[in-house]
Amino acid sequence: MASPKYASLDGEIVAWDDARVHIASAGFKFGTAVFEGLRGYWNADEEEMYLFRMAEHMDRLTFSQRFMRFDELLTPQTVTEKTLDLIQANGFKGENLHIMTTAYVSGQGGPGVCGPIGLAITAQERPRSERVISGVTAQVSSWMRVPDQAMPMRVKCNANYNNGRLATVQAVADGYDTAIFLNSRGKVSEGPGMCFFMVRDGVPITPSVTNDILESITRETVLELIEEIFGVAPVERDIDRSELMAADEAFFCGTAWEVTPILGIDRVAVGGGDIGPMTKRLQDTFFAVSDGTSGTHPEWRMPVYGTAAAKAAE
Repeated sequence: MASPKYASLDGEIVAWDDARVHIASAGFKFGTAVFEGLRGYWNADEEEMYLFRMAEHMDRLTFSQRFMRFDELLTPQTVTEKTLDLIQANGFKGENLHIMTTAYVSGQGGPGVCGPIGLAITAQERPRSERVISGVTAQVSSWMRVPDQAMPMRVKCNANYNNGRLATVQAVADGYDTAIFLNSRGKVSEGPGMCFFMVRDGVPITPSVTNDILESITRETVLELIEEIFGVAPVERDIDRSELMAADEAFFCGTAWEVTPILGIDRVAVGGGDIGPMTKRLQDTFFAVSDGTSGTHPEWRMPVYGTAAAKAAE
């Protein structure tokens, strides 16, 4: 797919090929940056692009900056405004988007440099992938999820994601689509860049936030939707590796992964080896909520072009 026309760099709309940072910056050399990936969902009937749970993503970006001890914190208001400006400048319509908002240390020096801070935003069209619809296979990785006392996964720091990269490339080399991490206690943690759920005897179960996982906004969404759809309270607890073999259904969730069924783990079929009924219903509901076709949870959707129209009217 062709590159978009524009990116946003340090508050300015720039041509895509001109969106560059210096190779001596700490953000480039050490991964001293934090980010949020979020989705824009196109609603054809309303001719509107909805940003999904933008406020929650911006709150987490603030937490990540604070945790990394950045010299200055880019405010949610600033990042939101620049994100809307970028999407409107590109005129994206007709397709879903994947958006990356990155706060990075543009200063030069050693790993401890904490400023100045730059802001880079990209938005690209990304149609729903076939694997989200059809499901994936997963390998329990030989790589351990990095523990909180080493590099906390609840912080969306760019450097953290090399842990997930190692597991992903190994899984693909071994003939799987992706991986499942165990943590330092041998309990199930999450995928390389997404959270894990399983269903056993009709009860959805997911690792608790104390299992070295990202405090995922999509995970929070799924937990709420499960109760609304099924009237069942999901369980957050430790999951042993052996319990994976007892799963009737399983799925990943995340901004990029949305709700993706898991068909097999370590070459053992999950349930019947196809998409389970709870997973399918949850997936359909998630899609409808995120793009606004269901009408429920309007507080989770920020309109892009409606916001522009409101500003123009003012």
